[in-house]
Amino acid sequence: MGSIIALIAVLAIATVLYMRQAQFGKAPSGEHLEQISQSEHYEDGYFKNLTFTPDMTEGHTYWSILKDQFFGNHPRTKPAEPIPSQKTDLFSIPEDENVLIWFGHSSYYIQLDGVKILVDPVFSGNASPIPGTVKSFPGTDLYMPDDIPEVDYLLISHDHYDHLDHKTITALKGKINQVICGLGVGSHFKHWGYPEDKISEQDWNRSIEVDSIFKIHTLPARHFSGRGFARKNTLWASYLIESPTMKIYVGGDSGYGEFFKKIGDRFGEIDLAILDNGQYNDAWKEIHLHPEQVLQAAHDLNAKQLFPVHSSKFVLAMHPWDEPLNKVSRLNQESDNPIPLFTPVLGTKTILSDTSVDFSAWWEEID
Repeated sequence: MGSIIALIAVLAIATVLYMRQAQFGKAPSGEHLEQISQSEHYEDGYFKNLTFTPDMTEGHTYWSILKDQFFGNHPRTKPAEPIPSQKTDLFSIPEDENVLIWFGHSSYYIQLDGVKILVDPVFSGNASPIPGTVKSFPGTDLYMPDDIPEVDYLLISHDHYDHLDHKTITALKGKINQVICGLGVGSHFKHWGYPEDKISEQDWNRSIEVDSIFKIHTLPARHFSGRGFARKNTLWASYLIESPTMKIYVGGDSGYGEFFKKIGDRFGEIDLAILDNGQYNDAWKEIHLHPEQVLQAAHDLNAKQLFPVHSSKFVLAMHPWDEPLNKVSRLNQESDNPIPLFTPVLGTKTILSDTSVDFSAWWEEID
């Protein structure tokens, strides 16, 4: 018994010491915590979704999920060959081109009406605080921080490791003019050496003026947050980029909710909706979209095009790696009201104003 207690104590101390590493960031505290706790979405010590959102769907437990992951039969969670990709020189893109370059999962670069925007970049090859546990697929690590030009706005949807990567963020520090993130997320950036005047923490339904006719709106999402053992101590968000020529919805991670329809009613027709379509599971269906919900959310948003992301780079759920794109494509084709899908090959430059692009089903060419 004494040996077991000693072992538990050693493991506990090792865990505490390990979690003091910079990659875990820093939770809001003191005056900063007092400020963000004034939000109407903050209650009883943490942020809440607009509607009741359980961490786990009824009938599922963390133990049942672990059992399924380790002992269940889950074929093809990783591709058998490298993901096709093509590297674009971001520094050579003409200033007057409106483009999007996808880096895999939920990371991408947008140049829109001369404004350069980077969303949830993860270039370290790992989406976990434990090295080597959630490794990126071969072919998906073409881009490194050195490949990114100076960025006007860095948008962070929430502080999970597959969206906020310590190594990437610290390497990009000198290239970011302004960070836009949810309430409390700025604590991580300050801890990692970002000047306070470069961090703009936003509550839901707030707007930042890039100029008189270009705005970035911070909007709700249905998810949660947290690094280390902390949960829901920072705010998760979606965004609408409203430029003189286009409206682009940046969904981050989210379960389905009525707020999609409210956003669509508020902003009218949206040119491109970027929504998470992957790493879903019935056990957490309230906090991630399933493919059929992705299509419904896109229609709620009045989207002219749908870009399904959050797939094709990391294994965070046990479905086949290509199921999200296969399923959303099939369901869309079978729909009475199909929506054009925006499915670029990783790393390629896509002209946003060219709605005639015929995207290939590149994932069908891989086992």
